[in-house]
Amino acid sequence: METLRLFTALLVGLLLGCQLGNSQVLLEKAIVEAIGKELEISVWDLNTSNFCSWHGISCSSNNSMVERLNLSSFRLQGNVTLISELKALKWLDLSNNNFHGLIPSAFGNLSQLQFLDLSFNMFGNSIPGEFGRLNNLKALNLSNNLLTGSIPDELQGLENLQYFQIFTNKLNGSIPMWIGNLTNLRVFAAYENEFSGDIPVNLGLHSELLLLNLHSNLLQGTIPESIFAMEKLEFLILTNNKLTGIIPDSIGNCKGLSNIRIGNNKLIGGIPKAIGNITSLTYFEADNNTLSGEIVSEFAHCANLTLLNLASNGFSGTIPPEFGQLNNLQELIVSGNNLFGEIPTSVLRCKNLNKLDLSNNKFNGTIPGDICNTSKLQFLLLGQNSLKGEIPREIGNCIKLLELQMGSNYLTGIIPTEIGHMKNLQISLNLSHNHLRGQLPKDLGKLDKLVSLDVSNNQLSGNIPLELKGMLSLIEVNFSNNQFTGPIPTFAPFEKSLNSSFLGNKGLCGEPLSSDCGNIYGYEHNGYHHRVSYRLILAVVGSGFAVFVSVTVVVLLFMMREKQEETTKEAGNTTDEICSKPVIVAGNVFVENLKQAIDFDAVVKAVRKDSNKISTGTFSDVYRADMPSGMILSVKSLKSMDKTIIHHQNKMIRELEKLSKLCHDNLTRPIGFAIYEDVVLLLHQYYANGTLAQFLHESSQRPEYEPDWPTRLSIAIGVAEGLAFLHHVAIIHLDISSGNVFLDSNFRPLVGEVEISRLLDPSRGTASISAVAGSFGYIPPEYAYTMQVTAPGNVYSYGVILLEILTSRLPVDEAFGEGVDLVRWVHGASARGETPEQILDARLSTNSFAWRKEMLAALKVALMCTDTTPAKRPRMKKVAEMLQEVTQS
Repeated sequence: METLRLFTALLVGLLLGCQLGNSQVLLEKAIVEAIGKELEISVWDLNTSNFCSWHGISCSSNNSMVERLNLSSFRLQGNVTLISELKALKWLDLSNNNFHGLIPSAFGNLSQLQFLDLSFNMFGNSIPGEFGRLNNLKALNLSNNLLTGSIPDELQGLENLQYFQIFTNKLNGSIPMWIGNLTNLRVFAAYENEFSGDIPVNLGLHSELLLLNLHSNLLQGTIPESIFAMEKLEFLILTNNKLTGIIPDSIGNCKGLSNIRIGNNKLIGGIPKAIGNITSLTYFEADNNTLSGEIVSEFAHCANLTLLNLASNGFSGTIPPEFGQLNNLQELIVSGNNLFGEIPTSVLRCKNLNKLDLSNNKFNGTIPGDICNTSKLQFLLLGQNSLKGEIPREIGNCIKLLELQMGSNYLTGIIPTEIGHMKNLQISLNLSHNHLRGQLPKDLGKLDKLVSLDVSNNQLSGNIPLELKGMLSLIEVNFSNNQFTGPIPTFAPFEKSLNSSFLGNKGLCGEPLSSDCGNIYGYEHNGYHHRVSYRLILAVVGSGFAVFVSVTVVVLLFMMREKQEETTKEAGNTTDEICSKPVIVAGNVFVENLKQAIDFDAVVKAVRKDSNKISTGTFSDVYRADMPSGMILSVKSLKSMDKTIIHHQNKMIRELEKLSKLCHDNLTRPIGFAIYEDVVLLLHQYYANGTLAQFLHESSQRPEYEPDWPTRLSIAIGVAEGLAFLHHVAIIHLDISSGNVFLDSNFRPLVGEVEISRLLDPSRGTASISAVAGSFGYIPPEYAYTMQVTAPGNVYSYGVILLEILTSRLPVDEAFGEGVDLVRWVHGASARGETPEQILDARLSTNSFAWRKEMLAALKVALMCTDTTPAKRPRMKKVAEMLQEVTQS
């Protein structure tokens, strides 16, 4: 009887437990459904009962409680407060959406939360103090919002916090001292805010800090030695502040420190010799400070050093000859100092040297004949020094040079004809303010990529050669203050130049100068009488034309007045319509035979209709625009992240004109632009086959899809060749993704968003550094620490595209598992016991042995491109060559 009673009690308890469990599941499901309805999450099937299988949701082992909610990049908006009812939540990612308003303080009730990411939204006001109750929180990311106020002191209770990211907001006040007491802190990124005061003197003293990024604030005081106390720091970025004092000697204790960026401050003193102890050092930027003394030779011990930028300081002495040991050095920038001596020939032996900037110093001596010993040199800037002697003929060996600056020196002799061998010269050739003589070499006309030519203020003579018409890309010229004679060749870039570009040459005539070559050189052979008659005829014709114009203006004004009177009598609707019509500030079409086919009003009208939107990218929205002529355009509307473009219209127009002449079969080129209000519109051809992303992830999922590996491989090769060309002309792409690769009617790929790389170049100060990260899933891992867009980073992003082509999978997919993207999923295949064949799209790899063999070869290339170490990734040119070998084999 006792046993029966006990069994009954257990059975009743079990039934009650089941009921409670079922009610908990029903409650959790109701909350999730309510969230789906509030946020309009279209990918959730609210009619199915198993909510744990919905996209972005992971539940506990018994499928009753939601533990992980990932709604990143869903373009959602609405009230997110209801999410705080999911009490078991450990991971919440709402990044890259359109949420705005206050951050719900109720999130502070999620006691189990370990990861919270609200970045890249429009949340405003202050950081909720209630977040201080999240005792289990390890990662907090509130970056790229509109947050204001100070960091609340309540957060000092987050003892488990490892990753604290609040960059690109409008936060102010000082950085609180208690942040230095967070013993588990590894990453603190608070750049691009308005923080002031000192960096806490205990920061890094109690935690193994790996990354500290505080650039672009208003911070003062010194760099605290505590940062280096644990000797674990890997990335230090403090640029664009008001820091004073010296660089601490203890910086040399952090041997794993790879990135030091402390430029644009008020630092004084010299560079500590302990810098040579940092064997991992890759980037060192200390430009625009008040540093002094000699450049220490200990930098030569940093074998991995890639970039050294000491520009705009007070350094004196010579460049250490030991720098010739830096085999990985790519950029040496020491402009704007007091350095002297001859050009260091040892540095010219650095086999990877890409940029040498010695400008605005006191270097003397001659330009060495072996100036181009390094075959990779693309930027040679020697202007504003005291260099003398002749330009060596060996300068023609600099075949990869893109920019050559030798202005404001004491160079003599002639301009060597070999300078015309540098056919990649594109950005600028500046030989101005020297003592050069003789004639301009005709071979300059072979520089068909050159955009800017300046030979002003020399003693050059003779005619301006007609062969210069071969400089098809020329936009800016300056021949002033020489001894040129004869007519200026009839050439559009010359005619469009200011007359000041040709002044100071007494014997020069023709457009754009006002002097008439016929009067100067007597090209009229019929004598004085005929010349006078010619002038008389011009005067008569000119007077008649003036009268005609005057009458026409009067008639037009009368007609306009009549029209205005009629318009004022019409109804208010018409007035509203006229007032709302956008005013086009500027616009142009670069392709002459398309000017009649493009209507700017129709372009603007098209982008004001959401129904015309084709796609949305990191930097722009793309619209279809149908012209009255029947032509269809793809119109790119730049997002308002960089209003400085508007304020530098002339610069923008010049950049677009250059890019319109950028010829490559796998690159899109702007055919025009329009600006209305504060919106920049870029005009492109319309590609009916859409983007590579649509082809891979939409078209290939349809039932009628037919396997197409040869087409995919051809696309992969085309994209690689397009990017290789960009790198060849020193353009780094800012947003490589399959969504930015367009396919024409023959499925020829064209890489888009190229112009963004020029208009939003972070090195020129026209864009937020954090705003150029690219698209999710394509961002190289090192970007989180370096904040720099690089050629190896482009290779990584391309590798992701190649993996998409091979697997037909999205770069970011919940199916890969928590925190795993396509790259990690592919690289982790062997650990999961999977063969390379299992990674590939089976519809392609099982079609034929030949296809599978080619796909496996392409997979090896993709794995090299997505290596976690940037230095191990191949260059884009090599990638294109390897893929070509795949087809040939």
